[in-house]
Amino acid sequence: MDLEKKPMVSDVGAWAMNVVSSVGIIMANKQLMSPNGYAFGFATTLTGFHFTFTALVGWVSNATGLSVSKYVPFWELFWFSIVANLSITGMNLSLMLNSVGFYQISKLSIIPVVCFMEFLLHSKYYSRRVILAVAVVALGVGICTVTDVDINAKGLLCACVAVFCTSLQQITIGSFQKKYNIGSFELLSKTAPVQAVSLLIVGPFADYYLNHHSLLEYRFTSGATIFILLSCSLAVFCNMSQYLCIGRFSATSFQVLGHMKTVCVLILGWILFDSALTLKNILGMLLAVLGMVVYSWAVEHEKQAKLATHIIANSKSEEEDVKLLKEKVNGLAKSDLELGQTKS
Repeated sequence: MDLEKKPMVSDVGAWAMNVVSSVGIIMANKQLMSPNGYAFGFATTLTGFHFTFTALVGWVSNATGLSVSKYVPFWELFWFSIVANLSITGMNLSLMLNSVGFYQISKLSIIPVVCFMEFLLHSKYYSRRVILAVAVVALGVGICTVTDVDINAKGLLCACVAVFCTSLQQITIGSFQKKYNIGSFELLSKTAPVQAVSLLIVGPFADYYLNHHSLLEYRFTSGATIFILLSCSLAVFCNMSQYLCIGRFSATSFQVLGHMKTVCVLILGWILFDSALTLKNILGMLLAVLGMVVYSWAVEHEKQAKLATHIIANSKSEEEDVKLLKEKVNGLAKSDLELGQTKS
């Protein structure tokens, strides 16, 4: 709750929470799902576990009075959960059916799609500086991650569904917070149970289609269980910070600055898992970071320009009010003088 009262602290805290929890969950899931780790190849079901854990935390928070439950129509939550689940399933199918290179390109395409959808839905315009910065970030991350590119019809369809649904989901999070005047954690507490139930029903079937293994046949060792619980715990912070960042800033800012996670994952993969880090990767990361810095500067520049315009407009309005008041006072004085002359 204190985060909501101190915007400057919460801005930094929200981004830090999102980057740390996202990178942490990727590292935990890599150990959990890797054939050299615990081989838990049930990504969609694991996401269902994540939202179940998040829903439980939200329920405890509401029950203890730490947060307040606010009304959001069920049909809004229902269609939102459909879009969010299609985003998750579509991304998993896209990764399975497409090459890693094309999968990364589809993720990068979320940024321009979000910008276009914000323009269509909210008439939001972007300056040339912001567009240039977004292009630099996408180019840098593309240099880092894109290698082979192989496209097929099914994979392309899944990628398009995933990109569209991810963009719409992230824009809707911000819209819901404004529409229903609801905080980030309160909204998450509303959406998480619906997503949890739907993913736990659909997840095992989707995962069986993806890897041809049944969840019932998996042997839950103590190590695998610990990593599942760790992944679920990190997911609470990841989901909460995502809602907080989108509510505070925008879906576009979340996507652009969120690519810092890609850079961190590459660096940690090189440190912890001996992944290759070439000169091409390093140049791409530097370019991406440069683009993020330019984007932050461009957004701040736009805010300052709008603030200055608002101040000038207010000062002009105040000047006009003073002028009208003076004219009114002079008019009253003149009428009083005429009235006095008439009486005399």
